[in-house]
Amino acid sequence: MAAEMPVKTFEALIEAREHDPFRVLGLHPDGSGWRLTVFRPHAESVAVETAAGWQALSRVAATDVFQWRGGAAPPSPCRLKVRQDGVETVGHDAYAFPPGDASHAFYLFNQGTNFQSYRLLGALPEIRCGVAGVCFRVWAPNAGRVSVVGDFNRWDGRAHPMCSLGASGAWELFIPELAAGTLYKFEIRNRHGGAVMVKADPYARQFEKRPATAAKVTAADDYAWRDGDWLARRAGADWLHAPMSVYEMHVGSWMRHPDNRFYGYRELADRLPAYLKDMGYTHVEFLPLMEHPLDESWGYQCTGFFAPTSRFGTPDDLKALIDALHGAGIGVILDWVPGHFPADAWALAHFDGTALYEHEDPRLGKHQDWGTHIFNYGRDEVRSFLLSSAHWWLSEFHIDGLRVDAVASMLYLDYSRKAGEWLPNRHGGRENLEAIDFLRALNEMVHREFPGALTVAEESTAWPMVSRPVYLGGLGFSMKWNMGWMNDTLDYISRDPVHRRFHHDKLTFGQLYAYSENFVLPLSHDEVVHGKGSLLGKMPGDEWQRHGNLRLLLTYQMTAPGRKLLFMGCELAQPHEWRDREELPWNLLQWPLHAGCQRLVRDLNHLYTGRPALHDLDFSAEGFSWIDCHDAEQSVISWLRRARDGSFVVVILNLTPVPRHGYRIGVPRPGAYRELLNSDSRHYGGGDLGNHGALMAGDQGWMNQPASLTLTLPPLAGLILAPADSG
Repeated sequence: MAAEMPVKTFEALIEAREHDPFRVLGLHPDGSGWRLTVFRPHAESVAVETAAGWQALSRVAATDVFQWRGGAAPPSPCRLKVRQDGVETVGHDAYAFPPGDASHAFYLFNQGTNFQSYRLLGALPEIRCGVAGVCFRVWAPNAGRVSVVGDFNRWDGRAHPMCSLGASGAWELFIPELAAGTLYKFEIRNRHGGAVMVKADPYARQFEKRPATAAKVTAADDYAWRDGDWLARRAGADWLHAPMSVYEMHVGSWMRHPDNRFYGYRELADRLPAYLKDMGYTHVEFLPLMEHPLDESWGYQCTGFFAPTSRFGTPDDLKALIDALHGAGIGVILDWVPGHFPADAWALAHFDGTALYEHEDPRLGKHQDWGTHIFNYGRDEVRSFLLSSAHWWLSEFHIDGLRVDAVASMLYLDYSRKAGEWLPNRHGGRENLEAIDFLRALNEMVHREFPGALTVAEESTAWPMVSRPVYLGGLGFSMKWNMGWMNDTLDYISRDPVHRRFHHDKLTFGQLYAYSENFVLPLSHDEVVHGKGSLLGKMPGDEWQRHGNLRLLLTYQMTAPGRKLLFMGCELAQPHEWRDREELPWNLLQWPLHAGCQRLVRDLNHLYTGRPALHDLDFSAEGFSWIDCHDAEQSVISWLRRARDGSFVVVILNLTPVPRHGYRIGVPRPGAYRELLNSDSRHYGGGDLGNHGALMAGDQGWMNQPASLTLTLPPLAGLILAPADSG
């Protein structure tokens, strides 16, 4: 029998410095026989199952190392009986399962081209040698030792050290017989300074509820989707010409229980699809649902890029909600945040003791406004991480699109920085070349891998060709938020009508660039928080005028060229800002003005989606022409919206509280016209002034049109007309 191995052999293991535990642990040839080495801190005794039965391991003096020697190897993989705290448990030895060969996948990961690295890294349910367990892998290239810690090993970093996979910078350990729901993290020892950190898994698929921060082992996906027909229709859809009206929503404050508890994903599945369908929305856009530690961040301080927040339920619960929305014909857009991540010590920041996901230099890696870190888009592994996150939500959760947050902060190296606070690119410019390459790669991947899926940029500058294909030199997004339209419109509508004639250009200027991008017209959450007031609160005048102005704003948004987005609660004409700690003020609907506003939004949505003229050519100048954009003195504007089939509607807005009787406008042809919608209708809480019954257009030319109509324009109201024979 060979002599006992000296304690020095185990020093690195005992001191939690071992980068290759398989060198020491597990079953090894020993002369003419075999040697089994087990390291089990806290264990009282260890035995191994052999052909002759259970045989005890001997403790190496003054250590928690146990050894067995025999002439014949135990059945593979080895089973151990461990006594700890007076309780015996039987299970397989983790070090009977050496790392597998994932070299090709890691090659792609290290090249920045592995779009499914969630199949490579994280905690992956797996069967090895007929034994079910979890394969843990983590990328930590500057670590000297990494361990899996969790509630299964007393969070002891000595118990389950991982094996270095060499040049890939990754670490691996298969732990058999771990159950779904097991809590875990990674304990990382930096190889340079020796600092030890306990970190959440960047690829975790589920977390425990805040304020706790451990990840959970998840079972293999077995959710039975029912949305195959939806995905097939989406793949063949002509989204450039299809209507898109988006309800932007914060899941935690749409509705709550009477005791202010959140509604869960499945509870929302019972309520939300029906509401959206009734209201005429085509899509819902969720503020970020990735795991995040702080409620007040609304998900924009994301720490779990592959994990739905546990606040509202499990990953399967979220899938059930998305499934229900698809069943109701509602597309799902997810707000996604690749522009920055929080500085929490337990998350991505300085993950292995170095600036791994971020830049070391704060002039590149620190977002000053938000106190967050900026991703290092030039690092290939970070590109794989972010591209895989996008791929994950689209593939595993059947998301129909991503709204990419804060794109401007990614594009510019000097974003929100003064001179001397930023570093130029290699050409001396302020453009973040690596971020540009990343965004192009993102959009190419999404449109290639997920036909019909959309990417929408929140980009607030004049960066050119944001929503033009990469092969033409664009960034490749499907659409871009029109922040210029939003700012100009809200600036205009918040002014006293007596002054509006001096700011008429705020309504007309946008047509100079309206077709340079595929624009979305947003009235988003950003406009009803942080002291900005609610939409209703921005409106001037008395109560009647404020509500009239709001109805006018909503009519303008729904009839102007561009896709539509409205934040939840705005349809209720809520008087106060959005409050994220309580549900929407649904009780407002008992009051006629608020109920009327909701009815208007409903009717506008159904009109928008049902009339091709209001959406078919949103992105083309052929779909819009002014009738009169010059009547600043009376603050009236009018225009035509057209579809490819030749149909059209007429839109007239009276932006003062003064009725206009006998107001003449030009129209494309004579004949009977009818009001499709009048925002001053009593149905919506208005004064019911308008043009009841058919309107006859004569052949008197007017405003460069061959025919004309004489109308009554209600105060602070919009009219939508169409030829009576157009359906």
